[in-house]
Amino acid sequence: MKTQPSKLLPILIVFAATFSALTARAQTKPWVAPPTAKEVKNPISPEPSTLKAAKTLYIANCAPCHGTNGKGDGPAAAALNPKPADHTSAAVRNETDGALFWKISEGHTTMPTYKTIFTPAQRWELVNYIRTLSKPSPKDHQAR
Repeated sequence: MKTQPSKLLPILIVFAATFSALTARAQTKPWVAPPTAKEVKNPISPEPSTLKAAKTLYIANCAPCHGTNGKGDGPAAAALNPKPADHTSAAVRNETDGALFWKISEGHTTMPTYKTIFTPAQRWELVNYIRTLSKPSPKDHQAR
């Protein structure tokens, strides 16, 4: 029995289009930390020594995707969907420290979970380091 490509082609096109649309919609959905995570306060103050240690962690573990300067333009970023966050953006600046800690801890899609890789102190230090990557504009509302 021969398969008729002319009959299968429209079905495959519809399937591919549907899958692509669903995937695109799922990947553009905002990544929001739960309210309880947003309320958690950072117990680590941004001291020069902890920022230096956090920068080392960031360069080794975050920069391949987020870039050395945190703009979401690391060498691996081109192949990722969704694209890595721009840590210099107002959107990231407006996240609470607790929300950033939760996101670093839990991971999302292509971003790994770091709660089993870094200690809680290291994750809080990364939050502090991310804060150094950009200066808030007068229009930004600090939600930390």
